[in-house]
Amino acid sequence: MRALVIHGPNLNLLGTRQPEIYGAQTLGEIDRAIAARASELAIEARTVQFNGEGEIIAQIHVAPPIADVLIINPGAYTHYSHAIADAISAVGLPAIEVHLSNIFSREPFRRTSVIAPVCVGSIAGFGADSYLLALRAALFVATGK
Repeated sequence: MRALVIHGPNLNLLGTRQPEIYGAQTLGEIDRAIAARASELAIEARTVQFNGEGEIIAQIHVAPPIADVLIINPGAYTHYSHAIADAISAVGLPAIEVHLSNIFSREPFRRTSVIAPVCVGSIAGFGADSYLLALRAALFVATGK
């Protein structure tokens, strides 16, 4: 089983960006934790990070031959990028939305996700462990186990 993990804008600043909200782990540390958990679960995981909406969309477009499941943290694009939602719908891969913080307990504008309706599920509020939970969910989505 293959999972493509897409980190959205500003996640390259993890570790220094508002650690009280997003935690102290860097993106590199999170990617290493993803790789370790993926190995435990026999998942081939590829991680990428983009700040631009178009770059994220382009990566989603090329995902079907290299991934069975998408795991995406769209960052602030969560709240308004119908283009990313359309791209997820267009490629037909099951997708899992991930957030480090609980977006539903934050500012009102963050409580709406235009991505969630095109995903099989969302995991939010567990810090970097949200990604690790998403890997387990991806395995379930792909295999039913």
